[in-house]
Amino acid sequence: MMTKEQAREFASRWLPAWTGNDPAKLASFYSDDALYLDPAIPGGVKGKEALLKYFAKLLAQNPDWVWTQIEGIPMEGGFLNKWRADIPVGAETLVCVGVCFVQFDDSGKIRRNEVYFDRTPLVEKIIKLKNK
Repeated sequence: MMTKEQAREFASRWLPAWTGNDPAKLASFYSDDALYLDPAIPGGVKGKEALLKYFAKLLAQNPDWVWTQIEGIPMEGGFLNKWRADIPVGAETLVCVGVCFVQFDDSGKIRRNEVYFDRTPLVEKIIKLKNK
């Protein structure tokens, strides 16, 4: 079982890879057969090739968001990650709090990453900006 310190250490390397626009760096944390899902793709994507394509689009649209860990909670095969995302939208920065679970393969790569959060405030802000 992973410790809280191990979860914190992993998140300190992995979460910064979500900022900027380097999908290959982010994908390097994932196994070749990884499963990833979030509210935008509830059916998920499977495999590094599909994941890299998804990350390329996602990071290009959000190069300046910043992700930080609030708490890592150990669980079998990985940890539950409670996080904060600061997401620039227009002249404002929205703060979003959510959770994801991260499970690893035997080589320490993420094999499953499921992300959960309420994206309603973000969607509403984007719609408001588009209607200006």
